[in-house]
Amino acid sequence: LQLVESGGGLVQPGGSLRLSCTAPGFTLDYFAIGWFRQAPGKEREGVSCISNSGATTSYADSVKGRFTIARDNAKSTVYLQMNSLKPEDTARYYCAASSIATLRSVPYDTWGQGTQVTVSD
Repeated sequence: LQLVESGGGLVQPGGSLRLSCTAPGFTLDYFAIGWFRQAPGKEREGVSCISNSGATTSYADSVKGRFTIARDNAKSTVYLQMNSLKPEDTARYYCAASSIATLRSVPYDTWGQGTQVTVSD
C-alpha cells in the first residue's frame, strides 16, 4: 500500500484548499485514514481522521469548524477540505492508514510523502 497526497499549495489567509489522499492500485475501503501535519521545529500533530466506513470522524481542536474530512470509497480517495486557513496552518500535511481512526500517530503504519500547505500573504 502506498499513499499519495495532493492538493497543497500557497494560499492567502482566509482561503481554502482541498487535500486528497489516494492509494494507486489499492483500495482504501478497509483502512481508517488520518491526516497529520508537521511544521518546521514542531511536533507532528493529528489533524483529522475518518473510519473506514466514514461513519466516524475526529478533529483536532485547532481545526474544528474549519476543516472537514470525507471519503469516497468508490474512488478510493480521502479528502481534507480546509477553509478559513490561517498562517498557523502552514505545515507539511500527511495522510496515513491504520486499522483504527485516531488522532494519535502510533497506530498508523503506512504514510504518504506529504504535501506542503503554506498560508501567507
